[in-house]
Amino acid sequence: MAKEDFYKLLELDRNASEAEIKKSYRKMAMKFHPDRNKDNPEEAEKKFKLVKEAYEILSDPKKRAAYDQFGHAGVDSSMGGGRGGFSGAENFSDIFGDVFGDIFGGGRQQRSSVQRGADLRYNLELTLEEAVGGTEATVKVPVLVACGECNGSGAKKGSSPVTCNTCHGHGQVRMQQGFFSVQQTCPTCRGTGKQIKDPCPKCYGQGRVQETKTLNVKVPAGVDTGDRIRLAGEGEAGANGGPAGDLYVQVQVKDHPIFTRDGANLYCEVPISFPMACLGGELEVPTLDGKVMLKIPPETQTGRMFRLRGKGVKPVRGGAVGDLLCKVQLETPVHLTKEQKAMIEKLGESLSGGGKHHSPQEHGWMDGVKNFFDKLTG
Repeated sequence: MAKEDFYKLLELDRNASEAEIKKSYRKMAMKFHPDRNKDNPEEAEKKFKLVKEAYEILSDPKKRAAYDQFGHAGVDSSMGGGRGGFSGAENFSDIFGDVFGDIFGGGRQQRSSVQRGADLRYNLELTLEEAVGGTEATVKVPVLVACGECNGSGAKKGSSPVTCNTCHGHGQVRMQQGFFSVQQTCPTCRGTGKQIKDPCPKCYGQGRVQETKTLNVKVPAGVDTGDRIRLAGEGEAGANGGPAGDLYVQVQVKDHPIFTRDGANLYCEVPISFPMACLGGELEVPTLDGKVMLKIPPETQTGRMFRLRGKGVKPVRGGAVGDLLCKVQLETPVHLTKEQKAMIEKLGESLSGGGKHHSPQEHGWMDGVKNFFDKLTG
């Protein structure tokens, strides 16, 4: 009787990938396993053996190529004749070790003992001037580094780690429960495959010790709160000689007494006197580059915004330099003398007479109030 096509048996296309073959095998092996087919175990066993045979051929690149070219005739000799019958736990362990290993612990491959070190974060506070102009900061970071006494091996000087006698260097142990064989990380060596019989007295066998690193961090001009500076290889040392992680310096810009920042632009409030608001003039205002003169035109209203181009921030990622926007605030005089109060009263009487609107904002607001009440009274 002719054998069923292996691709058809595993419900695969002829161009199926290795991952697809393995996935289909897992599905079909579970479907036809005798323990899951109590009503007809003999028929299930036959189908199970065929599925296993198909997987062994199609998962091997050389055998698969021969099968694709010559069919069953191209692989019969390499199969070594027919397979024996399914005999419980032994065959189940052999067949399902690779399949269930992906689920229960990584298959038969030894877990690599070399591990990359953890990344670290350091919060760096900067003044606005430092963030805008760039600076160089010195930071101290507590970090795990490779032990200098044992060069990171964890073993006492003059000795070395030995093969784990529990897992025999595989890093994993197999637990047998009936037909199921489950692999898990070796509890003795924790997956490294090695044991340290004589630990280093400095790191106690860990291969790493904690130290405080002093690092110089070059902060580029234009950084802002939330930006990160990556220092490659300045994180924690890796386990068992693995590469070190990275250090990420997180920027936090402190509040400034004069300026606030929004992207590339800076903002500030500038107080002006009543006479300057009325008559105009020049006012000295600060910038991060020094002082500049700001021209105030006559009849300037409080809240007006003036733009000083190019006096903002040059973005760290490139682009045009921002602006400084100055918002003028009219300052009410305090501690007036009797003479000054009298002069202001006289000015107020003068401004309210003559039929001219010397206070356009107040006049517009009063007109709006009058129209509002007129609508209410109908």
